[in-house]
Amino acid sequence: MRLATRQYKRYASTAAAARQLNVPINFGTTPLLHKKPDTLTSLPEFSKVGTTKRMNLFQSVNSALQTALRSNPRVLCFGEDVGFGGVFRCTTGLQEEFGDERVFNTPLTEQGIVGAAIGAAAEGMRPVVEIQFADYVFPAFDQIVNEASKFRYREGATGTNLGGLVIRMPCGGVGHGALYHSQSPEALFCHVPGFRVVMPRSPSQAKGLLLSAILESEDPVIFMEPKILYRAAVEEVPDEYYTLPLGKAEVITPGSDLTIISYGRPMYTCAAAIEAAKKNRPDLSVELIDLRSIYPWDRETVLQSVAKTGRAMVVHESMVNFGVGAEIAATIQEKIFMQLQAPVRRIAGWTTHTGLAYEKYILPDVARIYDGIFEMVDY
Repeated sequence: MRLATRQYKRYASTAAAARQLNVPINFGTTPLLHKKPDTLTSLPEFSKVGTTKRMNLFQSVNSALQTALRSNPRVLCFGEDVGFGGVFRCTTGLQEEFGDERVFNTPLTEQGIVGAAIGAAAEGMRPVVEIQFADYVFPAFDQIVNEASKFRYREGATGTNLGGLVIRMPCGGVGHGALYHSQSPEALFCHVPGFRVVMPRSPSQAKGLLLSAILESEDPVIFMEPKILYRAAVEEVPDEYYTLPLGKAEVITPGSDLTIISYGRPMYTCAAAIEAAKKNRPDLSVELIDLRSIYPWDRETVLQSVAKTGRAMVVHESMVNFGVGAEIAATIQEKIFMQLQAPVRRIAGWTTHTGLAYEKYILPDVARIYDGIFEMVDY
């Protein structure tokens, strides 16, 4: 018996077409960043904020840390070179304002940093610690998985928790990170319950989500910051204290033909691919969702969207094997299989280590997402 195979059309398969699509993202014009205060305050989550200021992502993280330190005397910030501003300058000026008892450097020991933070949080402090690169977090993996994630469960009816413990880490590719400065290990943390895992896409999102993690969450939080966005992403950010909900996705643009689910830096790649696809087919309607919280993730919003569009694509920078996209795809298949009009598609990093010369070929690009859009809507 001969099995029939579906022949997909390839829309950007030629090198010339891919080069036309895979141009640098223009962060000055992308619709994902709020260049004017009124576009920010028109959103329900920001409707009550007052004055705003243009910030890039590292400045918004710094503003969130400063706000948290001012708001609660139990907030601490520490890590390698944190007192000097950190390798990406996210803690610049904090030690000068709050002193070296609340903002301080540590020895080069990630296990010690996280272990000390667990002890401080258990005693009622709200420690925010920095791991210089996500790639360096693995010496602390035992402390995170075997101690911090199990703490609240182990305490049971006592009500004791590690709320306020936040582990910040720059993550993802920058074009030249190679083996030890380009990883996105979020899926590893999502496998074990007990932590929240968050990755913001923009400055306004970063400040609100980080303040929620530090001052409102009763669970410890892994807060992953796409380092390529530290200086590239600039938008209006509220000056005062505000929070954004953890565990709640944001529907960026509504649509009816296809749902694209992503988070962090790839959100901009998805937006560019959608824009290019609409030039080819103006009537195309794509719903774009930013997860924001990767674990626990907002199943309700995603399932409602996919039930409406009948098609789902998940895009992330980390490797495709056993990744976040696999969990989302399995959940969609399990819950709303009969409403799908095409198989769920995952577009993610290839399953390989990141060689210095090959990073741009490993991570999802506009051409791959562009092709995926048309293959799905034409299925």
